[in-house]
Amino acid sequence: MGEYQHSVDAKGRLIVPAKFREALGEMFVVTRGLDNCLFGYPMNEWRKLEEKLKSLPMTKKDTRAFARFFFSGATEVEIDKQGRVNIPSTLIAHAHLEKECVVLGVSNRIEIWAKDAWEIYFIESEQSFNEIAENMIGFDF
Repeated sequence: MGEYQHSVDAKGRLIVPAKFREALGEMFVVTRGLDNCLFGYPMNEWRKLEEKLKSLPMTKKDTRAFARFFFSGATEVEIDKQGRVNIPSTLIAHAHLEKECVVLGVSNRIEIWAKDAWEIYFIESEQSFNEIAENMIGFDF
């Protein structure tokens, strides 16, 4: 959990907040996320997600489309001695990462957002937070 401000350098390197490094491990998977951000999963969580997605019916068009989108962008990244990972240019383009980023801890993954996109998303979501919470009652929340 948590929210941290960092930046992507000209070579596509991003410092992973120290708080997340142990949970992510030396290597983890980064892929296209929803809402134009990136998702980062520890290897054990990635394997669980991969198994769940493999169990979905590939005869359904939406399942195939989601799997293609999700897996084609996935890449293993390794944290270097300075605590950085190198994010591929295709993922940088997907999330519109230019310089300033926000790295979030969200349960079993991290999310990497362009700072301006996160601020817009947060403001829009904050306005409907009570309504969203009310709709989650059906999920035994």
